[in-house]
Amino acid sequence: MKISEQDAKLFFDLMWALQFFVNQKLKILTNVKSLDDYAECSAEEKFEVRKALYGDTKLIASFVQENPENFSEEKLSIVSDWKNFIEGGFHIERFLKRYAVFIKDADVYGVMGLYQGFDELVDRSQLPLYVQTVLLPFKGKIVYDGFFQVYNVHFGGGIKRGLRESYMTAKQNSRIIESFEPTQKGTQKKKPSKPLINWMPELNELAGKAKKLRGSSEHPAIYGLAFSLVKASIEFAQIAVSDSDDLAHLCKSLRKVERALSKSNTVLNREEY
Repeated sequence: MKISEQDAKLFFDLMWALQFFVNQKLKILTNVKSLDDYAECSAEEKFEVRKALYGDTKLIASFVQENPENFSEEKLSIVSDWKNFIEGGFHIERFLKRYAVFIKDADVYGVMGLYQGFDELVDRSQLPLYVQTVLLPFKGKIVYDGFFQVYNVHFGGGIKRGLRESYMTAKQNSRIIESFEPTQKGTQKKKPSKPLINWMPELNELAGKAKKLRGSSEHPAIYGLAFSLVKASIEFAQIAVSDSDDLAHLCKSLRKVERALSKSNTVLNREEY
């Protein structure tokens, strides 16, 4: 869940050059005379320059226009894209193989580490974790800017479940934001990579067999309700595989399943043992 070492080096070469430029413009660290000097500054010193950078995005445009380090157009394009940064508080909800999952309000981001993966910086037992940081686009991916402030906040079960649901909903609907590039933001559902199996013949066959299921007064009360649940479930599956985009139809069918299940529960609860 981190970019390559080569890309991490490129990221910091660009970031330190940009921040050094900001420092030269605003005279924040007056004892820094060169880019090498700035690279050796402490995190606390750089943090002050960082605040000034994100406080005025015009500084990014000025850097690109003046190009004080004679960067190539490709490198300048990377820096220019940083004007689209997202700053604020995020919940790190989980670690995946490719990236860490960051959640901010209704948005879910797949964020990659730099020289270290987030699982090297944070123990999984600490998740979910609330952090303050800045997300940046970088070569078609999302990274953080190298700084994040951790808040030792304990989250109850309700918040944890809410964050998990935010992730699961974004995953199910293919809207985890993995890039700031418009065509890659995951706002559209991905098409299956291969044709889906057509289960309708099997479901129709099951539905035909289920029609023969009948309860009677001679049978325990649960028989008829269990059969109703089977029929409702098969009908729900038929609708799901034939028209899964019709949410109203699906929900109506699911309610029928829920009613059959509720009645089955009622009968079981009445049973005397």
